[in-house]
Amino acid sequence: MHQYSHAWFDFRGKRDKYADYFTNSMVATKVHKLWCLELSREFPDYAEDMWGITASDSARGYAVWGGPPAMGRIDGSIVPCAAGGSLAFLCRKKPCGVLRNIREKYEQRVWRRYGFVDAFNPLTNWYSPDVIGIDVGITLLMAENARSGFVWEQFMKNEAARNGMARAGFHAVTPAEAVAPPKLPVPNGYPIFVMH
Repeated sequence: MHQYSHAWFDFRGKRDKYADYFTNSMVATKVHKLWCLELSREFPDYAEDMWGITASDSARGYAVWGGPPAMGRIDGSIVPCAAGGSLAFLCRKKPCGVLRNIREKYEQRVWRRYGFVDAFNPLTNWYSPDVIGIDVGITLLMAENARSGFVWEQFMKNEAARNGMARAGFHAVTPAEAVAPPKLPVPNGYPIFVMH
């Protein structure tokens, strides 16, 4: 929810009458990471440089899981594209550190010819056999956006994209509309959307 539209549309410095979606997604990513760190009491594999849960393969088949609050049967699995798709929302070093740590620590068990496996669980020694294009794709798109903004720049040259955002009511954030992200950590069950 907080990644795929951002892969193409450049929401930075823009808002509609409801929210500043880029700031909101930055906050949601930070909250998700903190939530994963809280889960480390139950699943000790989650750490500062090892986090991320989103819909993915699991040892029991496809799983719709994530949070906060917890949704689905969370079992300690890690989904690399959760951090990879968040590269543009956090300081580039933090999610990159997660991806680098996953690759270095688990080597051939998590890295295939086309990228990271969809998910893995180091606590149970389960590794998905699949590399899924949409998950590799969001990681690549957001990595380039974090690095250079190239995908945003090229996509936003499209007149239909610009007109669509204008017709949807997006405009530049004015100083009066700017919303400071809440100070973290936030309590469990924190509502993700930041509006005013």
